[in-house]
Amino acid sequence: MIPQPLPSSSLFLITPCYSVVIFRVSYERGLGCSVVMYFFYCLLLFYQYVGIRILFMKFEELTEKIIKCAMDVHTALGPGLLENVYKECLFYKLCKTGLSVEKEKPLSLVFEGVHLDCGYRIDLLVENSIVIELKSVKKIEDIHLAQILSYMKLGKYTVGLIINFNVTSLKDGIKRVVN
Repeated sequence: MIPQPLPSSSLFLITPCYSVVIFRVSYERGLGCSVVMYFFYCLLLFYQYVGIRILFMKFEELTEKIIKCAMDVHTALGPGLLENVYKECLFYKLCKTGLSVEKEKPLSLVFEGVHLDCGYRIDLLVENSIVIELKSVKKIEDIHLAQILSYMKLGKYTVGLIINFNVTSLKDGIKRVVN
C-alpha cells in the first residue's frame, strides 16, 4: 500500500531575533516530515548567519565612512575648539557624503509605561543606527562611555562611536562601542 500525501500544514519557528518564520510544508510520497524539517532548519540557520554578517558589514562600512569624515574635519580644524563646532562640521561632512544624519536627536525615557522627556540628546545619529557622541576633552573617561551606553540602551541602538577631537592625532580619540 502506497502512503497518500498528507495535507499541507504550517510549521512555525521562532528565531533568536524574535521574528516568526512560517514555512509551508507539503508532505509528499517518500519524503518524511523530519527530512523536510531538517532542511528548513538548515536553511533558516544559513539565512540568519548571512543576515548577521550583512548587518555587521553595514556597520563596519558606516563607521569607516564616519571616521574618515571625522578625520577630514580634524585635519582641517585641528584640536582645541568647542564640541559644537566639530558637531556642525561633521554633520555637514556626513550629509555631503550622502548619509542620513540626525543632529541633537531627543531621547525619551519610558518609566512605568510613561514616556518622559528628560532632556537626553544624541549628538549625531547616522542612518538611524549608529550613535555618535562628540567630545572635546583631555581624555575620554568612563563616564563618557556610560553616557553613550545609556543613549544606546534607551534608543535600542547597537553601535556607537565616541569621538574626542581634543587630541593631536584623531585615531587616539576614537572609541567604538557595541551594546
